[in-house]
Amino acid sequence: MQYCKTVKLRTRPIKNGMLSYYLDFYPGYRDKMTMKTIRHESLGIYIYAKPLNKREKEFNKIMTEKAEAIRCRRFESVVNERYDFFDKSRMNGDFLEYFNRVLQDKDPKWKFVYEHFKFFVDGRCRCEEVDFDLCNKFRDYLLKAKNLRNGEPMNINSVAGYWSTFRGFLNLAYRDKMIRTNPNDYLEKIPTVPVNKESLSLDELRNLYNTPCDIDVLKRASIFACLTGMRRSDIINLRWENIKTYSDGGRYVEFYAQKTKARNIIPISEEAYKLISENRNTINGLVFDGFEIVMAQKPLKTWLIKAGIKKHITFHSFRHTFASLQVELGTDLYTVMQLLAHKSVTTTQIYACHADPKRRETATKISSKVLGSEKEVK
Repeated sequence: MQYCKTVKLRTRPIKNGMLSYYLDFYPGYRDKMTMKTIRHESLGIYIYAKPLNKREKEFNKIMTEKAEAIRCRRFESVVNERYDFFDKSRMNGDFLEYFNRVLQDKDPKWKFVYEHFKFFVDGRCRCEEVDFDLCNKFRDYLLKAKNLRNGEPMNINSVAGYWSTFRGFLNLAYRDKMIRTNPNDYLEKIPTVPVNKESLSLDELRNLYNTPCDIDVLKRASIFACLTGMRRSDIINLRWENIKTYSDGGRYVEFYAQKTKARNIIPISEEAYKLISENRNTINGLVFDGFEIVMAQKPLKTWLIKAGIKKHITFHSFRHTFASLQVELGTDLYTVMQLLAHKSVTTTQIYACHADPKRRETATKISSKVLGSEKEVK
């Protein structure tokens, strides 16, 4: 990396007959965050281009001495290869603009957090304003906030997820030297509340499959989700080119998840492939052509009622169904974790703990010896 060797004090003309002092770095310094080469630094110090009297000449002398003092400090930093003086201009930067730039390659949740923070700060926030007090007030805001789209209260677990995402963003901002200190050292977490993740039993899934649905693509997408554990967003965007064939003729789905952007590979059964191939449409390449988010709301509820299912089942519940049934039928948690593309087996356990076959087995160890036959007691 090439470092600047000289720092010169220069002026440029501005309006009203004034000159503006700036520093000229040669050959320049590359900003590690933007990777742009910095050649100039405006000092915010101005002098008269043509002083007309003693007062203006004295003013020019004082301002020039101040500018020269700054030049000397910058040169000392250059000699010692310390370029932290650029952090000052970064602190005055637009924190929202930085936030928006960072979230472009992140999970969609980051966009929601950004929108709430933008609303919280009324659309304006400089980097230097971000401290513990501001962040802690944003935490209080989230705890009372409503959905910006429909005005409904937010679920506490959603709030906790937003807060966790924001704290992760603060770590990035501190790493990139956009903020002087990391408020995370003092900020408290927002605890989550355990929830019952509803899923279908094997009999309920069989019953749902055998129940006619007014929207055929909804039925096929739902059953396919139960058989693969794929999210709604991935099923909507699933294309025929994502369906691959093993050397032995078996098939699998290979795709990049909309939520995590991670590459997923999920083997599918012949029954699952038959479910989608019978209605294959090659016009636009979508496996579930015509499937829309709105179908997973009232139309799905109508179909579930027709099937006699009274549980609170959403489309995402089909992913829970896949996990719980896999464990119930003997698949180990590690394999299920890989199929669901979870980062930790702990997450998988939350989905399937009620179906753990080993837990069910332990229930008979005492009862069979106490309540079983005489032969079993022996």
